[in-house]
Amino acid sequence: MKKTYKIDVDCANCANKMEEAANKTAGVKNAVVNFMTLKMNVEFEEGAAPKEVMQEVLKNCKKVEDDCEIFL
Repeated sequence: MKKTYKIDVDCANCANKMEEAANKTAGVKNAVVNFMTLKMNVEFEEGAAPKEVMQEVLKNCKKVEDDCEIFL
């Protein structure tokens, strides 16, 4: 399953850090952050609960970029 989320991030480097953090989160098969459109495209692992996984993605992203936001 794939979903797109609106994000709020200040710079391209921060967006890259968010992408790396999202890709390291359990339940995420692939995540791509586009700084120009301020969107995060996430493909979830088979059987993963997107809502729960995205809560973990947000926590992990906040560790690398504390003022980022993902609108779930």
